Amino acid sequence: MPDTIAAPTGIHRRQILKLGLFGTAVLATAGGIASLGGCSADSPARGFQQLRESDLPMLRRVIPVVLVDALPAGQRTDAVDGVLLALDNNLNRLSPSLNRQVLQLFDLLTLGITRGAMTGIWGPWENASDEAVKAFLKRWESSSFTLLQQGQNALTNLILLSCYSSPASWPQCGYPGTPRI
Repeated sequence: MPDTIAAPTGIHRRQILKLGLFGTAVLATAGGIASLGGCSADSPARGFQQLRESDLPMLRRVIPVVLVDALPAGQRTDAVDGVLLALDNNLNRLSPSLNRQVLQLFDLLTLGITRGAMTGIWGPWENASDEAVKAFLKRWESSSFTLLQQGQNALTNLILLSCYSSPASWPQCGYPGTPRI
């Protein structure tokens, strides 16, 4: 009987530990810088329960890219505002720990020093092109870091959930609505 145990293929314990340490360092740095710099206001923006003023420019640029074919052409701004309100409502229903993690993700994406390094968007979100936002989302989706993949999943899934949970979006995607009983 051999003295060594063959390691299973795939991810190893050391890689998991490195990923955990990397994720902790990134979130701690983003959160620490944001709280020291006053960029991470704990108070929500006017008209919102969870979303902060610093979150809105980023979300207003990311939402139309994620929902490119789902937003009505003539009413894109109103549709984005509706998704923002639904997203805020969904965040308000999350557990406190999940809510805190999502807001930390938003801090990472909105704080200038981490935004540029993590997304490739060095200027303000308002000036980011659709192509730059798509590239950032694609880069995170195909990243070798699971934490970035999870961040991209969380961001896009929250946006998709917030859009398609509203009956106002159903005609745009061809859904006739819930069956009448």
